[in-house]
Parts: sequence; structure tokens; C-alpha cells
Amino acid sequence: MKFGIHSLLFKETFVEKDLPVLAKCKALGFDAVEIIPFDTDNFPAQKVKHAANDLGLSINIGYGMPDEYNIISPDPEIRKCGVEFTKKLIDLSNEAGAEILCGVIYCAWGYVSGKMRTEDEWKWGVEAFREIAEHAQQTSSLILGVEPLNRFESHFINTDGDAVLFIKEVGMPNIRVHLDTFHMIREEDNITEAVLNTGDLVGYIHACENQRGIPGSGLFPWEDFFMALKQVHYDGCITIESFDPNMENIAKLCCIWRKLADSPEQLASEGLKFLKGIHSKIYN
Repeated sequence: MKFGIHSLLFKETFVEKDLPVLAKCKALGFDAVEIIPFDTDNFPAQKVKHAANDLGLSINIGYGMPDEYNIISPDPEIRKCGVEFTKKLIDLSNEAGAEILCGVIYCAWGYVSGKMRTEDEWKWGVEAFREIAEHAQQTSSLILGVEPLNRFESHFINTDGDAVLFIKEVGMPNIRVHLDTFHMIREEDNITEAVLNTGDLVGYIHACENQRGIPGSGLFPWEDFFMALKQVHYDGCITIESFDPNMENIAKLCCIWRKLADSPEQLASEGLKFLKGIHSKIYN
């Protein structure tokens, strides 16, 4: 199993000047780094790949789609733009040597219609994501991770069961469920059953405490979670995802209004120590 860290814990951007973050993450003991290329035109994909290879790091790319790229929008032009932009993200991910493109890549992040998802939204999402997945399959072995969100951030895919159904209806072999413990503790009836029911479709994990603090400092049932992961034979990447409240844009987007640790480095290092300890206890 690989243990990763989200670059947003340390930097609000990822352009060329931010490349030293990779060495910092390696020095903290991580095997992988997840990056969000907010500025796609200035994302140094090839340099990320070379730096990661030199450091022995795996790269994962995440994204949260804005409204103008919402593939479940009632506007067909917006859906078309969303498909084309996601294909661009796939190409950038390939250029960066990423293993997975994950996150909110199946609708707009924060898009809530005010009612339950409709049959039309489901149909639009399935059709668009099938085209997206076909592009990914034609270009590389990149895996696409569908991340269920809590009800306050989306009305479309809220549970692991929703994600499994969506993936099965898209019908492509290069899509997996991206579990996020922050969202799971808000939406799942039972954490263990959610993982077991997802089974071999578990493809990527965000390890977040219920309050987005240091893993192990809150309410999430980590031992039960790891026991379920062991039962489904998951040995992929687990990435700590949290954010620094001093980064104003990210803090506003993710509603981080208080310090979650003395420093980002403390959150990362203590979180990694905790997760490795649970992993060693359960898997060995």
C-alpha cells in the first residue's frame, strides 16, 4: 500500500515554482503526491513527471469541476465543454505520469439543484463519462476515480453505492470508486458495509478525519475501515487530504475556519504515522 499527501496542504497552486513541494513530501516519508492543476495552461506536467521519477514518487491528479464544465448540466453546450475539458485533464495527467485522475470529475463541485437527481441528469452523466473514459482508455492506463460527495457539496453521487451504480452503467473497465472518509462519515449508513459492497471497485482513498484534522484525532472508525479494506484486498494508495486555513481561497472553498494542527507538516507527519500504524496492525 502507498501513502500519499495532497499538495494543497502546502501550496495553493501548482506551477513550476511549486515543484519543490514534491521533494518536501518525499522527505516527510510519503510515497505519492496528489496535485490539482488549477492553472491547466501553466501546469508543469513533464517537469512533475521527471521530478517524481527522480524522487521515486507516484503522482495522482485530482480535480473539482467548475460550473462551466458540468457534464450533468441541462445545457448541452456546457456538457460538451465539460467532456472536452476532462479530456484535457486526462492528457495532462498522462503527461505528468499520473496513475489516477480522481475527484469531482463527473459533475460540477458544489452544484446542488435543490432536488433529488433526475433521470436526465443521470443519463447525461453516464453518456458523458463514457466518452471521457473511452478517451482515457485510448491514451493510457490511467484510472478515473469517481468520488462520492456529501449532500452539501452535490446532489448527484453521495454514497459509494451511487458511485458503484454509476460506474456499472458507464460500463468501462478503467473507472473505480474514489472513497473519501470525510464524505463517508456523513453519508454512509455503515462504513464497513460501504467498503465491502464497493469491493474490487475501490480504486483510491482520501484519508480525512471527520473535521479534516489529523487522521486519528476525530470520530472516523479507522480500524473498521482498514479491516474492510483488507477484506476487499485493497493495496492501492491512501492519500491524506487536508488544507491550511491560511490559504484563503482553499479555506473558503472547503470551509476551513480553524487551525487543524500546529502546522501543515505536523498534520502530514502525525497523520502518516497514525495511518501506517493502523495499516501495520490490521494487515500484518
